[in-house]
Amino acid sequence: MTDEQQVMASLQSIVVPAVKRSIVDMNLVRKITTSDKKVSIALASTGLVPGAQDWIREKVREAVEKLPDVNHAIVEYSDAKAKDINEIGHMVAVMSGKGGVGKSLVSSLLAIALKRRGHEVGILDADITGPSIPKMFGLSERPSGNDSGILPVLSRSGIEVMSINLLLPNEEDAVIWRGPLIGNTIKQFGEDVLWGKLDYLLVDLPPGTADAPLTLMQSFPISGVVVVFTPQDLVEMIVRKAVNMARTMDKRVLGVVENMSYLYVPEIDKRIEIFGRSRGEEMARAVNAPLIGQLPIDPNLARLCDEGQIESYDEEIVAQLGASLVQSVLAGAS
Repeated sequence: MTDEQQVMASLQSIVVPAVKRSIVDMNLVRKITTSDKKVSIALASTGLVPGAQDWIREKVREAVEKLPDVNHAIVEYSDAKAKDINEIGHMVAVMSGKGGVGKSLVSSLLAIALKRRGHEVGILDADITGPSIPKMFGLSERPSGNDSGILPVLSRSGIEVMSINLLLPNEEDAVIWRGPLIGNTIKQFGEDVLWGKLDYLLVDLPPGTADAPLTLMQSFPISGVVVVFTPQDLVEMIVRKAVNMARTMDKRVLGVVENMSYLYVPEIDKRIEIFGRSRGEEMARAVNAPLIGQLPIDPNLARLCDEGQIESYDEEIVAQLGASLVQSVLAGAS
């Protein structure tokens, strides 16, 4: 007799067209019942337009009826909210005490590093007024969905991405909103986006310690925070503000990342500290958190971001970022 595990395995090959992940990975399979030679499959309709629902129903029926000892498959849909379906292992917020330090860049590189390590990863671009992540990944496709959920857009390497820029008629449109509206939009992203099953969700926070990051930390089950900074004067005070905010909100500081740490000039084989002496190790000690990485100023990385090809960046520092973040997350779990 065919069991539930066999049925689930047969459904792994059926993808949600808009997001190109399987209905199993999107956690849309809610219940499987087997009886004699009949199998009933209950699916959530979350985020699925009517045409996609019909297509998936037919594909599920075909896949299950190919199993041994199955003569008939019944597929039914039910409504469910995205927030009730999502299963996210670790939600990591990336924050900074001020803007312009490369927080979105670090969020993107961390996601790429984790994906290369075999994890299922998503990025929520919660920097509502300064969304840049879709540009770096070369994404312009509008998300699809229905009243019960919005489906993220999948990057070339399989990272799920959601950003306000993907919902605007024109990516250059300014988001001229007051604080409460921004806060409500961030909450809506947390409740309405169907991520499915993810190992890591990277949340690119708005800069600073005001309304928007506060709303997000209060509304989302954040596992930990990564703080990004640059080697400039007054940086310690700014980083301490961000770290103190995270700890006041009872969020664990997973580590710090120093961006624009140096410029390497291969012609003379020398590192030049353009923005002053690197303070990565010093800052990590000052806030009592691990140093996850020190990113150089790399013209090649800047070019790839401008071209929407950030996933092609393959320097060793990317692998180091992923390894350090995973180590910090696991250290907190032990």
